[in-house]
Amino acid sequence: MRLATHRPPGYVLTDHAFTVPVDHARPGGETLTVFAREAVAPSRERDDLPWLLYLQGGPGMESPRPLARGDTWLDRALKDWRVLLLDQRGTGRSTPATARTLAAMESPEQQAEYLAHFRADSIVRDAELIRRELVGDDAWDVIGQSFGGFCITTYLSIAPEGLRSAYVTGGLPPLHRSPDEVYRALYPRVREKNARYFDRYPDDRRRLEAIRDALSSSDVRLPGGDRLTVERLQCLGIVMGMGDGLERLHFAIEEAFFEDAERPAFTDRFLQAVEAGTTFAPIPLYAALHEAIYCQGRASDWAAHRVRGEFPEFAPGAPELLFTGEMIYPWMFEAHSELRPLREAAELLAQRDDWPALYDDRALADCSVPAAAVVYHDDMYVDRVGSLETAAAVRGLRAWVTNEYEHDGAALGERVFARLIDMVRGEV
Repeated sequence: MRLATHRPPGYVLTDHAFTVPVDHARPGGETLTVFAREAVAPSRERDDLPWLLYLQGGPGMESPRPLARGDTWLDRALKDWRVLLLDQRGTGRSTPATARTLAAMESPEQQAEYLAHFRADSIVRDAELIRRELVGDDAWDVIGQSFGGFCITTYLSIAPEGLRSAYVTGGLPPLHRSPDEVYRALYPRVREKNARYFDRYPDDRRRLEAIRDALSSSDVRLPGGDRLTVERLQCLGIVMGMGDGLERLHFAIEEAFFEDAERPAFTDRFLQAVEAGTTFAPIPLYAALHEAIYCQGRASDWAAHRVRGEFPEFAPGAPELLFTGEMIYPWMFEAHSELRPLREAAELLAQRDDWPALYDDRALADCSVPAAAVVYHDDMYVDRVGSLETAAAVRGLRAWVTNEYEHDGAALGERVFARLIDMVRGEV
């Protein structure tokens, strides 16, 4: 269903809504709405352009909203494509899957069963229904950032006939690594980011110790009312893998205290930064399903929490306080007010051991879809080694390994996407 068309400078944007089944194995059952925004350059509005589907990172994050035109992947895309920015199920303007909506369900078991349908396989099947409604039998192109690349790998496994070409930015998943293996590889990468951070901002060691001392001796509350603990402070490190992440972290830490030796109180700016950098209020699906994106026929059983025991340097009371990264811990579903309604459902999801397969080795080995992926050498979030193993397993996929960018390299300008296009077209 076409909803509305708007014409901000540089774009023609058309809103669409699509009805899809919650469970694609039961097409006649409960449904939900998936929202998508079509973007096209004004000068090409009436041209017969191919479609490019954009799949966002996450899980549980909405598609980006087009702002001013500039040097972005979207600007490069609009030269050749009509772009569809998909709000994956449960996100953005799609039927919401939030703590508030899920709390209306009858039981944690019902919540968990519903949330089990929000992984990459369901997202891909949504995309296929949308493709057939928009473009009929024609294939379309797809670009995926981070978790969006995980979705593309699933797309190549279960519905390659729907794709004309595929572009992955920082998101080739480990095909068969267990959640334990994923986090066992993640902690050392986060430790390396900590080392880089303290090399760049050595005075922050002293500041962090002062912050830890203050949190250990007093009940400090964030603006929303949650208690600020040392463990929650450590979670600010999730930004360390972005291009400006170390700076964003430092600027929060350096402003922690008022400059008054008689009143070592936390500043409002610091408390707001911590809350903004650690909340799951807009992305509860990210917390509930993050470990599940690595599960195929096995339970995660809170892998990040269990594996953390193998890396005692990340303990809140370790001699030097280190930041953590992209890890979800069970304590979050008690300490974060926005996650408490999902506590029991999250436990059920963590113990679920019958997750279906997300990838098909034979289909990937026989893949005929031209594909290219950028693999960031120092990526904190997606393991380079696992990504290159996957690149080798997908027939015809070309991988570009670079240390020029962090995980958000494709968001910083059109150069990354432009190179991937040239790789698929055989021009480099």
